[in-house]
Amino acid sequence: MVKGLKAFIIPSVIGVLAFREDGELIGKALFPKDPGEIAKRLERVNLSEIIGEVKSLIGELKSEGYETFVFEDAELAQNVREELKVNSEVKAQSSIARDLRENLGEYAVKVQFLESPSELPKLVHEVSMELSRISVRKAAERRDSLVVQAVEALDDLDKTLNLFAGRMREWYGLHFPELNRLINNHEIYAKLVYNLGKRENFSEENLSKYDFPRRKVSRVVKAAQTSMGAELYDGDIEQIQTLCAQYLNLYEARKKIERYLEDMMEEEAPNVSALTGPILGARLIALAGGLENLAKMPSSTIQVLGAEKALFRSLTTGARPPKHGVLFQHALVHGAKRSLRGKISRALAGKIAIAARTDVFSGGYVGDQLKKALLEKVEEIKKKDSKQKPSKKKGEKDKARRKRRRRK
Repeated sequence: MVKGLKAFIIPSVIGVLAFREDGELIGKALFPKDPGEIAKRLERVNLSEIIGEVKSLIGELKSEGYETFVFEDAELAQNVREELKVNSEVKAQSSIARDLRENLGEYAVKVQFLESPSELPKLVHEVSMELSRISVRKAAERRDSLVVQAVEALDDLDKTLNLFAGRMREWYGLHFPELNRLINNHEIYAKLVYNLGKRENFSEENLSKYDFPRRKVSRVVKAAQTSMGAELYDGDIEQIQTLCAQYLNLYEARKKIERYLEDMMEEEAPNVSALTGPILGARLIALAGGLENLAKMPSSTIQVLGAEKALFRSLTTGARPPKHGVLFQHALVHGAKRSLRGKISRALAGKIAIAARTDVFSGGYVGDQLKKALLEKVEEIKKKDSKQKPSKKKGEKDKARRKRRRRK
């Protein structure tokens, strides 16, 4: 028995085949003749996993004196070396593998997997369809897909709630228009109308059940007593109350989805959530098309997510490019001076890029460190701005320019 031989291990749609350096077939581990089972095995091979056929074939070849095994996939070669304790090498696009793919039909007949080479196209088609189904199923099972759906559901609910709130206030305003300016919160407005109905029921005793300041209660009671609204029948009020009940149900559903989204973000993207908050973080993931896509984006792209129209306009018309997209919703950005928002959103986008990559590729938690570093960077930006000599306002600059022109 000759020692120190090399064997080329090549997975294919019919199974895992082994070849000597001169291209002679020396071993095989065939797959079951079921497209579904073949697809499952090829999917694992594509993920660089060591399937049973590879393991058994290497075991047979070792007993025949083969000590080095050559693969096209570097990661699979490393996994074989570490798990099976054998020598492995990498040779991408070898002539042996190319010959196998070009003549796979003949090899399938030779190893008695198919009766005729003409059967191969049908098998390849069926396996490809199964692989596509597996890919679609895996994409649907990704947890960040649930985050995307949840945040889009929140957006849809917000639109519906705004429509309901406008209709509810306008409808009930026919009866008690003064309440519209006294109660700004839509949820409280809906609860008052649903529970109290006609304006005659807006008494101090009934309003005391709500957490209102005494002054507010007095103003509402007085407005109810002197209201200029029309008198409505009980049936009219009942219809408005039905609308209010639907609004409150939708509002409660929104709260539940928001809590669900917070839990999902804590589970799937804790670092992004720590930096941006769960809702804004989920919105970034939705705009990017998934957490992994967000992790692969440069920080400059993350900075303008949500401002695609403005970015396109700046590229086509030469207008100023946007400084931020949905990142404007972050307290550090929208709470800053207009002149500093671009710098702060750039710093924030850089930290989000690191957070997303950590969530996807390493799984560690560095959210607190990133948040601390971000706050320090923002303070540094603000200090630099305060030290700079304040420039003249636009009006003052124009005035000085006009004076210079008159002197000339």
